[in-house]
Amino acid sequence: MINVLILGAAGEIARVATRLFLEQTDIRLTLYLRKARRLKSADASDRIRVIEGDVLDAKTLCDAMQNQDVVYANLSGNLESQARSVIAAMQKAGVKRLIWISSMGIYGEVSGEHFGTVLDPYRASAQIIERSDLDYTLIRPAWLNNQDEIDYGTTRKGEMFKNPSAVVSRKSVADLVVKLTTTPDLEVRGSLGVHKAS
Repeated sequence: MINVLILGAAGEIARVATRLFLEQTDIRLTLYLRKARRLKSADASDRIRVIEGDVLDAKTLCDAMQNQDVVYANLSGNLESQARSVIAAMQKAGVKRLIWISSMGIYGEVSGEHFGTVLDPYRASAQIIERSDLDYTLIRPAWLNNQDEIDYGTTRKGEMFKNPSAVVSRKSVADLVVKLTTTPDLEVRGSLGVHKAS
């Protein structure tokens, strides 16, 4: 059975991914977040363990990494420091597989858009991850909504983003997270733009 550590488990995409993991797989989940009370239904499954902690707390994070197969990070804030902390903890624990939510536009791949410095934290964290020895996949979603649909396509690093103005559902992004987790070699060391397909 696969063990997955979800960092930033209170995030909107992470909550949808948690639900899909429980509905579609037999994966065991460790939900890691700063305030555990934000997850009201986390104890509804015997396949869930909750750890309260900050990603920048090296000891708590390293303890949470033990016996994990995949780390899925859905973080905000000081992304550069968080990326360094996650990589260090994964290396210490011997965990190789990382799925990291980033943003469209970090490579200048959105035609006609100049996001400026707002994407600098996403760019910096992506560069740190890409320089690591981890089996990472970066996910760069378009604008997001809460539609109950799975409808998406992907582009790879170096390709222009498709349909950047078409809002993609969080459920679509969560579906991709589940696929990447359950298919170990899928898009390893890749960076995927995620857009609404239709």
